[in-house]
Amino acid sequence: MRDESLITPPILFTTIIAQSDIWYLTLIQRRDTLLKKAAIEGACMTASALDFAPLDKILDEFKGRKDAVIPILQRAQDIYGYLPKEILQAISKKAGIPLSRLYGVATFYAQFHLKRRGRHLIKVCDGTACHVRGAPKIVDGLEEALNLAPGNSDPDYKYSLEIVYCLGSCGLAPIATVDDKVYGQTETQHLVDALRQLE
Repeated sequence: MRDESLITPPILFTTIIAQSDIWYLTLIQRRDTLLKKAAIEGACMTASALDFAPLDKILDEFKGRKDAVIPILQRAQDIYGYLPKEILQAISKKAGIPLSRLYGVATFYAQFHLKRRGRHLIKVCDGTACHVRGAPKIVDGLEEALNLAPGNSDPDYKYSLEIVYCLGSCGLAPIATVDDKVYGQTETQHLVDALRQLE
């Protein structure tokens, strides 16, 4: 005889998944907003022009806390827009955290970026609904029109293009976001025109 109390009701399971999706999207939107702010303020610098003073403040705040790797990396990325090698080396040296551990965390979590990103982040959904409604054509069109390969930035760091697998708006497929703006049921030319109007 089976114990009915051990069976998770489908509605509860669906609710838990929906809540985790909302949390994840909120986290991603916060990250993207901070990255845009950092880029606008000129914090995305070349390696030779890195200002380590803001990093020193972060490390002072977490002094002696080797368990604070994720918050340290998050705060550093909020300032610099990504995690350059020089910043990771400085964190390792000043906080006494092995460089291998920093790289392990930075490469495990999708929220961290080791390559410089553009001022405007373009995300094109290629989940099932978006894929069957033309997302690959949008990606190909962006690649051709803006010289922008998925997972990379254009040469002047104006745009970065990411392929994601759900933006939580399947009814608007195909969907893309540019920074915090959503483009639902979009077509390549419409998206390219919108991008060219950005700063």
